[in-house]
Amino acid sequence: MKRLELTPRLRLLAEWVPPGGRIADVGTDHAYLPVWLRLHGRVVSAIACDLRKGPLERARETGRLYGADCIDYRLGNGLSVVSPEEADTIVIAGMGGENIAAILERAPWTAEGAHTLLLQPQSRAEALRRFLMDHGYAIRREALALDRGTIYPVMEAGGGEMSLTLGQLHGGAALVHDPLGERYIIEKIIRLQAAVAGLNRSSAEADQKHGDELREIITALLSMREEWRNAQSR
Repeated sequence: MKRLELTPRLRLLAEWVPPGGRIADVGTDHAYLPVWLRLHGRVVSAIACDLRKGPLERARETGRLYGADCIDYRLGNGLSVVSPEEADTIVIAGMGGENIAAILERAPWTAEGAHTLLLQPQSRAEALRRFLMDHGYAIRREALALDRGTIYPVMEAGGGEMSLTLGQLHGGAALVHDPLGERYIIEKIIRLQAAVAGLNRSSAEADQKHGDELREIITALLSMREEWRNAQSR
């Protein structure tokens, strides 16, 4: 049988799962992460959840193919099919930052401090960081994974308090020592500069105001880039 290999972003998540615990993987799709964790004995049990029947059936098929046991497959929206005492680690990966934030908002028990949250937004990471800061969560660590040419942030969070600067909201809460940090920041700056160039062609007051906001973010990210460079030279 072919060995199950994780993509770089899923491998980073797997490395951060506390050994010997119980996980719930929300939006599990093919269930590669919970299956891998069970095959390697990293967790004692897993709940694989998905909103749609198709992905959940693919998840079950992955479990059958590799012979993974102690995985409960559940159809449902977010954490609505998971109770707090069933898992100590919650993984929400492979969706937009706003979607992850909405899932957490509907499960306020995730901010009580009893669970490790492993979050991997595919887009709008800044929206997720802002939600965490404003709703009683703290990012304990953050790292970047290069996966098929795209850089993805991975966050470990839990209940707590934190205050992030504008640069940290958009450039990462704790990435000044990450080897991919500068590239991550530069790619964001390039995208924002392109957006500003488009807004500059508009005379609408709302567009001009939005352009000013984006320029402020760019300035903050340039400062983050200098902070990253200074950290590398120490």
